[in-house]
Amino acid sequence: MAIEVGMILEGKVSGITKFGAFVDLPESKTGMVHISEVAPTFINEISDYVKVGQEVKVKVLAINDGKISLSMKQALPKDMQHQKNTRKPSQNRSRQPYKPAPPVKSPGDYEWQSSRKSSPSTFEDMMSRFKQTSEDKMSDLKRGGESRGYSRRGNGNGRR
Repeated sequence: MAIEVGMILEGKVSGITKFGAFVDLPESKTGMVHISEVAPTFINEISDYVKVGQEVKVKVLAINDGKISLSMKQALPKDMQHQKNTRKPSQNRSRQPYKPAPPVKSPGDYEWQSSRKSSPSTFEDMMSRFKQTSEDKMSDLKRGGESRGYSRRGNGNGRR
């Protein structure tokens, strides 16, 4: 019996890698099941689903240059191929369901400063505070530059 695309066969897992499992097939052939074809759900660790020496049912997906691509999930009955989660409840503890963040209603909803909400102010007050803060920062920069020996006019010898 020659192995052909579309056949469903029984085989034994002979090796496991990060990306899939190798399965020994009849006629001393070996095929590979990619990790995405092991189960109908997302798989983080392939060793959670198959072990070396385990008997598995596989479907032949392709044969290219002697390499045989296999699928375990496509060998399942049709009603089990599209299940969202086939893991045991004990295996699901580490993955928490996705919970989206609450929606932001407008850019103004974000509180940049803790005092902003408690003290409503006019535009003139905000400008006055901005100007004072800017002047304070500029004077700090000027003082810091002068203390290191820098000045705005250069170093006095004509070089920069």
